[in-house]
Amino acid sequence: MEESIQEIPQGGMTVGEAIVVANSIEQSCIPPKIISRNQFGLIDNGSVQYKYNEEGFVDWRAMINPQFLVVNKQNFEKKSKQIPESIVGLEDRDLLILLGGIKTLAAIRGFHSVNYDIFSPSNDCVLAVCSISWLGNFETENRPVTFSAIGDANALNTNSFGKMFLGPIAENRAFVRAVRNFLKINIVGQEEIGPLSSESNTVDTASEKLALTMAETGVSWEQIHQKLVDEKVEGAEKFTKISDLPKVLQFSLITRLKKKASKKA
Repeated sequence: MEESIQEIPQGGMTVGEAIVVANSIEQSCIPPKIISRNQFGLIDNGSVQYKYNEEGFVDWRAMINPQFLVVNKQNFEKKSKQIPESIVGLEDRDLLILLGGIKTLAAIRGFHSVNYDIFSPSNDCVLAVCSISWLGNFETENRPVTFSAIGDANALNTNSFGKMFLGPIAENRAFVRAVRNFLKINIVGQEEIGPLSSESNTVDTASEKLALTMAETGVSWEQIHQKLVDEKVEGAEKFTKISDLPKVLQFSLITRLKKKASKKA
């Protein structure tokens, strides 16, 4: 190594300095700790201190690093209460977990893959189904488990900036829900909450339910719209999105889609 460094000038560095830099680069290619798991599926290199509940399972809630927890300001703003300056002493319902905390927990738990199915039942709504293939551990009798969750983003449950990124927001929400529901964490993810405003307080529940039902049954907005036109529903030609449909019609479609799916099953 010394001969090659002497042959090639290192930008004004002395030979000794060049050797130190080269050694440093070499050492940086070696991880300080190798990630390995024992027969229970738990990381055993000393970097993780696991905590357990009374039943003997991992207490994943207790494994959340406090740096990834913040005050759920909306809970206090809705009640016109003063927002706490610290998370100390707050109940889980008054907290939010940041995306970084969810990613850290997922990495510690261990998974094979993360897959997404994306649906857009209308122009202003995106739904994502996140499926995570988890490694087996003692909690699952060492068997791999796949767990899925749905995340949705639309014009009503995102802020003005978020409306331009409905797809990524839906993906993040689905991922957060898949991780925390599988690990039995009851703290809502920051990615899951919508804006606190007069607009968000009028969220169209019927439209969201219909959009979710369409995604679950594999029916597109184009199919729904064409069906309504074929059935000569009043004003059907003018409908351009789910929220244009009368509420009574939305609930009727939800029932019809579920019945049809039930018959197929």
